[in-house]
Formats: sequence, structure tokens, C-alpha cells
Amino acid sequence: MTINWFQAAILGLFACLCSNSCMAGQAVGNYTIGRPLVGGLVCGIILGDLKLGIACGVAMQLVYIALVTPGGAVSADVRAISYIGIPLAMVAISAQNLNPLSTSAANLAKSVGTLVGTVGTVLYYAVATMNLVWQSFGWKDVENGKLDKLYSVNFGWPWLSHALFSFIPTMLLTHFGATAVTALRNALPMDGIPMKTLFTVGGMLPCVGIAILLRQIVNKPMDFVPFLVGFTFCASLHLNLVSVTIVSLLFAAIMYEVQMVESKRVTVSAGSIDDDDEEEEDI
Repeated sequence: MTINWFQAAILGLFACLCSNSCMAGQAVGNYTIGRPLVGGLVCGIILGDLKLGIACGVAMQLVYIALVTPGGAVSADVRAISYIGIPLAMVAISAQNLNPLSTSAANLAKSVGTLVGTVGTVLYYAVATMNLVWQSFGWKDVENGKLDKLYSVNFGWPWLSHALFSFIPTMLLTHFGATAVTALRNALPMDGIPMKTLFTVGGMLPCVGIAILLRQIVNKPMDFVPFLVGFTFCASLHLNLVSVTIVSLLFAAIMYEVQMVESKRVTVSAGSIDDDDEEEEDI
């Protein structure tokens, strides 16, 4: 598999779109087409291998499933993961003649995505820094009462930032990076220690993403129980995630009904206390 200039340019365009404020306040961009799960579908369509693209996107989504940017603190940038990491992972997997649905292919994709995510962090801060220039233009327009010019600050000038630090780097890295990946294939055999190390590290990376997710939503030890039940179903009953999700709806409904009963009981108890107070006041 190779990536020509036209395909690299389309990937660069999507890298711009997935972090541009024009895309419905990033709801469509950053939180939809910018996610590796969706990016894998887009890359599969662009590079002509839908199955491989989706497989790489799923593998990388596990690693970055809990990726957030609180206060602008970014550990990795999804635009690079989705539109640089996934295409290069697709080239690497094709070069190694791996089955797209195999464990080795998934581990290789995770490793490539992690390496590229660090590069994306540099691009993210470069765009953010350059956007400060456009914000200074906006403050001057506000001071001069030219509020109609604020549209260019929000939807015009940032395209220049993304063109310099999203479009061009993505286009160059995906086009020339494919050649580098092929060269690595020839230099590093599959049964060598470097490739085996890469696969081993890649196999452990989803644990990091799941651990970060658990830290965000687990507040007490009992919160671990639903996760343990879900993983037990997958491991013991060989259910897929869709089946486990449907089963979890039953437990969610039961917990909802229990909480509603407790809420009504508290309301009734509070009402009884108020009635007693009113009777005492009447007396």
C-alpha cells in the first residue's frame, strides 16, 4: 500500500476539519470525525481498504478512549492519531502482510498511534499559539466597535493556522512516512526482537486507556462491579460488546427503579415530617 499526493492532501484536509471551530463548535470535528473510531472509517475510504482502516481505528480508539483536554492540557492529539497514525499503521500492516483482524495487526496499530500522538501534541500547541495572534485582532475589533469582523477571527483566520500546522504536516508525514514504514519493514524482520517488543508494548496500551477512563468515573470500590461483570461476560460467555451492552441495559433499568423507589421514600418521609410540624404549629 502506498499513499499518493492526492490521498495525502485529503487526509490533511480532514486533519484540519477535525480540530477547526467551524465544525459545529468542534462537536462534529473534534468529537466526531476526529475520533480514531470514525477516522479509521474515513482513512479506509480514502486509501481504498475499508476493513483495514476500521480495524486500525478500533485498535487506536481503545488506547485513547478517555482522551480529554482539560484546560488545554493535551497528552496526545487526535488529529494526528486519526489522520497520520491510522494511515501509517495501515501501510505498516499491509507491508507486513498481516491479517487486519489479527492481534499482531492491532498491536502494531496501537504502537504506531502512540508514537504519532506525541507528534500531534506539538502540532496542537503550534495551532493554539498561532491562534493567539488572531485573538489579538479580535480584541482590537471589539475595542473599535467593529463586532462584525469577529466572524473572521472565529471562522476565517484559524484556517491559516490549520493549513500550516495541520494540513501541511499531515500531508507530508503520510506521503513520505509510508516510504519510511516500508523501509522499516525491510530492515526489521517480523521474528526479530524490535518487532516483537513493539507488538508486546502495543498489546498493553489499551490497559492505559481503560485505566484513565476508570479514574474519571469510579468514585468508590462498588463502582468497579459493573465493569468486572462486563469483562466476565466477554471472557466467559464470549459475548461481543454489543451483546454486553444490551445485557447491561437490564442492570441499568433495575438500578434506576431502585433509585426511584428510594427517592420516593425519602420524599414521603420528608412530607410526613412537615405534616407533623404543621400540626404542632396549629396546636
